[in-house]
Amino acid sequence: MLKILDIAQLRALDAYTIQHEPVASIDLMERACQAFVSWFVKRFDNSKGIGIVCGTGNNGGDGLGIARLLTEQGYIVCVYIVRSGKVSPDFTTNFNRLQGAIDVNDFDAETPVMAACDVLIDAILGSGLTRPAEGIYQVAIDAINNADAIRVAVDIPSGLFADQHTTGPTVKADYTVSFQLPKLSFLLPESGASVGEWHLADIGLDKGFIYERDTSRFYLEGADVRDLIRKRKAFSHKGNFGHALLIAGSRGKFGAAVLAAHGALRAGAGLLTVHTPSGGHDILQSSVPEAMVSIDGGSEHITGCPQVDGFDVIGAGPGIGQSPATMEVVRKILLTGKPMVIDADALNILSSHRDLLQVVPKGSILTPHPGEFRRLVGDWNNDFKRLDMQVSLARQLNSVVILKGAHTSIATPEGVVFFNSTGNPGMATAGSGDVLTGILTGLMAQGYSAKEAALLGVYLHGLAGDLAVLQNGEHSLIASDLVTFLPAAFMTLAQKGG
Repeated sequence: MLKILDIAQLRALDAYTIQHEPVASIDLMERACQAFVSWFVKRFDNSKGIGIVCGTGNNGGDGLGIARLLTEQGYIVCVYIVRSGKVSPDFTTNFNRLQGAIDVNDFDAETPVMAACDVLIDAILGSGLTRPAEGIYQVAIDAINNADAIRVAVDIPSGLFADQHTTGPTVKADYTVSFQLPKLSFLLPESGASVGEWHLADIGLDKGFIYERDTSRFYLEGADVRDLIRKRKAFSHKGNFGHALLIAGSRGKFGAAVLAAHGALRAGAGLLTVHTPSGGHDILQSSVPEAMVSIDGGSEHITGCPQVDGFDVIGAGPGIGQSPATMEVVRKILLTGKPMVIDADALNILSSHRDLLQVVPKGSILTPHPGEFRRLVGDWNNDFKRLDMQVSLARQLNSVVILKGAHTSIATPEGVVFFNSTGNPGMATAGSGDVLTGILTGLMAQGYSAKEAALLGVYLHGLAGDLAVLQNGEHSLIASDLVTFLPAAFMTLAQKGG
């Protein structure tokens, strides 16, 4: 599991590696340059004109080393140096290595730079930035952003803070190649336009040091959840895999109940009962014949609370609406104390009847999208604040809070956050969240804890989306594709780690 370290820890990691490998700092920089170039040459051939904009610190030193290595591989490279602030020793070393080999220019506001560049490499400021970029740095950043070129950032886009909210200008990178570990800002929506598509390059920083560092932020990969999948014994029967109850559906929204039901069954629940208005009975029985249907007394929306004693977990919310009668059903379900997966309209009912937050059963999972989360906790000024509010809600409810989106974040009651590595924009489609609710409910029915179900379920949900995109593309992906590809996601994860 990849740790997400803060800037102080990352600096200490560099220093520790230099001291204890041991390796000279310029040689560690060379490894970083080689790792970047290894990524770069696989994506851009040497017919492309390359411009590299360097500061005078270590990020600029990276840029100079990259310029030399690309030139050795036949690329036409021009370097522009933004001269402001301190000059690092490793920058000077790499600058001297370039003498006479590459066209090197000092950047200023009047320089018509980058006009002939197909690709611009940003190596101005790096990850140590602590205040907004201004002056000549801002001019350089604006010039890069205004150029008609593909933009690639070295380690982090210039101007972007690694682990706090950014207020100044930033390079709007198409790609970011970062070293060893992801930065927290890469995983938050507010940084998306700056970071673009990001990739990690291993430069051999000390893994023992990383292992020993404390952090509450992690990046979730396949190897981290593969072992959570439980093997089934030869003499197992459906009773061994739990009985889940879904409270779902209302007139015009029975599709949400169908999608959630399919998700729960494909996730492995032994038995599933869907409690839905009578108007949805025929739809559920014909669409999901494997599920039992508990028929509510209301024809258009849920009006009564079913008996819950025989169920292991309750998923509530997809398509239920917010009628007063349905709100009372949600209240009664919460008061049973059964662990729950709470989504969609059940979340909106919590938001409009805030006293119900006090009776959310311990060990539940809440799955808001950003709009639902805002209604639950109020507004935020930036996504770092939003992350703090997510952790606070998980602590308050003693439950797991999943905030859906790119790099879906999973906050536990202990204050730990896991960011997901699977999923794609094609999943931004109606019903995708209903499938996730079903998956989580199906996993918890089998005895997975809320944390285990959240980690495994979110990863599989995203992986199913990634597999679906390979066949259907992002624009044509629909929620039922996630159900279709969930078995393949399970098999892919179990066999290869996703």
